[in-house]
Amino acid sequence: MNAIIDIEIDSVIKDAESFCAESGIEIKLVYKLSNRSLEIISERSKELPTLYYVSVEMLKKRVENGCFILKKEDQIIGHIFVHEHEVKGHFVYERSSLWVDNAYRNYNLGLLLMARITEFYSDTFLISIAQTPKVHYYNEILGMTHVTLSKMSVVLVQELEKLGKLRDELNFKYYVNACFEAQIRELK
Repeated sequence: MNAIIDIEIDSVIKDAESFCAESGIEIKLVYKLSNRSLEIISERSKELPTLYYVSVEMLKKRVENGCFILKKEDQIIGHIFVHEHEVKGHFVYERSSLWVDNAYRNYNLGLLLMARITEFYSDTFLISIAQTPKVHYYNEILGMTHVTLSKMSVVLVQELEKLGKLRDELNFKYYVNACFEAQIRELK
């Protein structure tokens, strides 16, 4: 990544962290959430067309991989999960269920959550499959690389298809972290 972008992204992340500190918002890495919290998140995913529906059982599995939440008092006002996939003996983690409460948007809290989970998974295979141009931009400034299906191994493409994650490349883009990019063609 170029030095100017690194400085700018660092500044934006620090501003988001400062906003959290000033507003009494905690950012926490958690591996377990109450059933009630999981029910709320599941319902939220059902109601919002921008989120894929995730059941409470799916969320229970995902939170075990580590989930970052934004919490103010007893309310979860933001979250990001990862979904674990196994591809030919390799674990691939897909960022999923990014959400920030409307009252707290425009403070780069979604970017903060994306940055934290991306950094947390920097030593393993992390993928983002997204439709939204804003998420594409965030992926790029976080150092993730856009890859087309033609740059992936045939095995990975077949696994994405089996998992129901093979998407129309006109509307969706695949981004991978540096660790995954270095080995994406080798995944057999």
